[in-house]
Amino acid sequence: MLQKIKETAEFIKAKVNDIPKTAIILGTGLGELVNHIEITDTINYQDIPNFPVSTVEGHSGKLIFGKLGNKRVMAMQGRFHFYEGYNMQQVTFPVRVMKALGITTLFVSNAAGGMNPKFKIGDIMIITDHINLFPEHPLRGKNYNELGPRFPEMSEAYSHRLIKDALKVAEEKGIKVQQGVYVGTQGPTFETPAEYTYFHRIGGDAVGMSTVPEVIVARHSGIEVFAISVITDLGLEGVELEKVSHEEVQLAAAKAQPYMTAIMEGLINEFKA
Repeated sequence: MLQKIKETAEFIKAKVNDIPKTAIILGTGLGELVNHIEITDTINYQDIPNFPVSTVEGHSGKLIFGKLGNKRVMAMQGRFHFYEGYNMQQVTFPVRVMKALGITTLFVSNAAGGMNPKFKIGDIMIITDHINLFPEHPLRGKNYNELGPRFPEMSEAYSHRLIKDALKVAEEKGIKVQQGVYVGTQGPTFETPAEYTYFHRIGGDAVGMSTVPEVIVARHSGIEVFAISVITDLGLEGVELEKVSHEEVQLAAAKAQPYMTAIMEGLINEFKA
């Protein structure tokens, strides 16, 4: 594993002159943020040694380098999911490579189903914490001390200072945001009414099929994390669940994308690394 991380990082360093300290993982329907990046380098996942290839519609599969406002960033346009058949080491491999490249701050976005009765479709939720319900843990197996501690501390999985800064940015831009706990599940099925009820009763506000493994590995590596969800469908207790499709999720995410982009861009340009 260590050799693969090194090999991939060296390949990227050879392709990109100026490696940034900030990375972004763009989720379902949210890849349009790249239109705000002044791109200097693009690498297709399929050309990167040891990299998986995204198989999900809406995840284009490119590593992008450039300037977002006044800050250089690396952006993953498309991510990998456990439900695609990858193991957790493959799903989180890009985060390991980020650390080897010198990334210190990671910004993550996703689409999620909402269980909080105060939420509406199209709402943006800043993630304050998560509940990990994946059947496999990304740190299971041999621990390499070079990558992080055997038992990483997770009391602040999502950076308190970045959450505070994001709330300030949202207020300044007049964008309403929610805050809540994200429940990470395997997928690929959308949730049943009983599952939505269960997730809400155990403390969840939104649920999705990504983010949690990447955040765990980022924190294991000492990378600071900020994450945000777009609420693309609702599963409220006592309310009949409407049918939902991946296409509808993408459409809902696309409508909210300008607001998410404004918050992300503002936050990335204002925070101090």
